[in-house]
Amino acid sequence: MDDQQPIAISERDQQRAQHRIALEFGSREEFEDPRFGYRRLFAEALGTFLLVLAAAGGGVLHAKGQISLSAAVVAPGLTVMAVILFMGAVSGAHLNPAVSIAFALRHDFPWLRIPLYVLAQLTGATLAALFLLGVFGNVGHLGATLPGPGYHTWQALLLEIVLTGGLVSVILGTASRAQNVGSVGALGVGGYVALAGLWAAPVSGASMNPARSFGPALVSGDWSAYWVYVVGPLVGAIIAVACAVILRGRGGGDPMAWASASGTLGFRLTAPWDSATTEPTRSGSGQTSDGPPSGED
Repeated sequence: MDDQQPIAISERDQQRAQHRIALEFGSREEFEDPRFGYRRLFAEALGTFLLVLAAAGGGVLHAKGQISLSAAVVAPGLTVMAVILFMGAVSGAHLNPAVSIAFALRHDFPWLRIPLYVLAQLTGATLAALFLLGVFGNVGHLGATLPGPGYHTWQALLLEIVLTGGLVSVILGTASRAQNVGSVGALGVGGYVALAGLWAAPVSGASMNPARSFGPALVSGDWSAYWVYVVGPLVGAIIAVACAVILRGRGGGDPMAWASASGTLGFRLTAPWDSATTEPTRSGSGQTSDGPPSGED
């Protein structure tokens, strides 16, 4: 809001954000160069490819009777954990349109990046499904998420809403300055994905992710219940954002949450009293001196 005072970025927050940069790239200048913004989209496509490869691939092999359901649902959780650890600082490792929208609603991610992020996620999911089709053929609907035998679509929908609400709450919480736990946050997110799958997969498939469901649905041609895996995660993400407002306020003023959501590629954080640099400081209105505002790229 215009009447809000600029939010100072403490030296500790600045150091933590810069440490994330150093972990990912050897050259800070290269990391901060906005010309390398394509890396965000490549990271989202690659990460979603790996996630869907594990999630849908596990479904395929479970349908063939070669692995247990427990193994099939734990694999994507471990994959999410690995992806966050190895490239989270590049793009934020959303891997999920519902997560991207949730970060944007929290004012920690620019809305103008949403279309390309979602496109990259859907592309990665589709490539993973095509890979599985080429390797195994159209087995088990290519691991498509569908309501389980004996369950109705409304039951799957309600479960996807609740599961996604929990997942996005974990993601938003571990990304906030109050509870940011660095790389250990990957354990919370990956662990939640695995645990949700262990008990809820027989009912809805525990997708929690429109992109994860999109790839197998597109390639296998089975769209019979896809709407459940779009509406459910989106509603769950909105509920999670509402819970975050209650728990931590409206958001948008936390530099660590911005770095976690957006990656720090092309965005510099600096203390506002450092007049010797042209690097930006974020303010309550979402504006920066030369970085992206909260709703623009």
